[in-house]
Amino acid sequence: MPELVPVWERLVALVGDDPELAQLLTLWCPPTYLAACSQAVWTRGTPLLVRNYDYYVASTEGLFLSSAWTGTRVIAASDCLWGALDGMNEHGLCVALAYGGRMVRGAGFGIPLILRYVLETCRSTREALDVLRRIPSHMAYNVSVLDADAAHAVAQLGPDQATRILRSPVATNHQRVLQWPLNDQAARSLRRERFIEDQIRDTSKTGADFCDAFLAPPVYAADHAEGHGTLYTAIYQPGTSTAEYRWPGKTVRQALNGFEEQELVIDYDA
Repeated sequence: MPELVPVWERLVALVGDDPELAQLLTLWCPPTYLAACSQAVWTRGTPLLVRNYDYYVASTEGLFLSSAWTGTRVIAASDCLWGALDGMNEHGLCVALAYGGRMVRGAGFGIPLILRYVLETCRSTREALDVLRRIPSHMAYNVSVLDADAAHAVAQLGPDQATRILRSPVATNHQRVLQWPLNDQAARSLRRERFIEDQIRDTSKTGADFCDAFLAPPVYAADHAEGHGTLYTAIYQPGTSTAEYRWPGKTVRQALNGFEEQELVIDYDA
């Protein structure tokens, strides 16, 4: 990922050229982390990438960042200080990650940095898939991709396999074989996938209906104490270069060319 080296060097300088922090910022072979996410592409009418990010409240950065570090305008949910959980760039390319549900680990980069690289350097789904095939991921992940022409795909990554490309609009937390460490999470992954697929097939549903479904069970999860609660719903609309972040009863809308800095308090216990 040579295009990111100058950004990495600036970050290293900001932390005082500390060698351990410099290594941490490469995100090479980081510790394992599990997240239970749901994401899908809607193409009937206005194309959308909709995703729920489920994770531990105390471990999230809670930052949606507007940047142009390499000259490309990007809005992304920040993770690992400079990585991305999901986001959209000025070319209309949208991406989101979900844990792949397989307990494998190998030599590779943390997926947030890979997604950051995609957003910084790619313009289309085809280009993004080329990157996802090329760069090694240290864990199993499902990455959803949508571009301005409504081309979309799911890339199933893993350190023990070649990247597998699916034309499915839906991704949750399993790949070919269910290997979740918790059986109830494996069942939830299948249940969420089937529910979202039913929403897509239902011709009575609109894009707005589809987005609303992510704020209700079984896609929305409220068990924050167990670390599997939904922390936010993100909706990316490449046609208008806008992003929407939702919580029950609260919505924040942002535009690539009109990002407004603000602060919002979310009480997950409530």
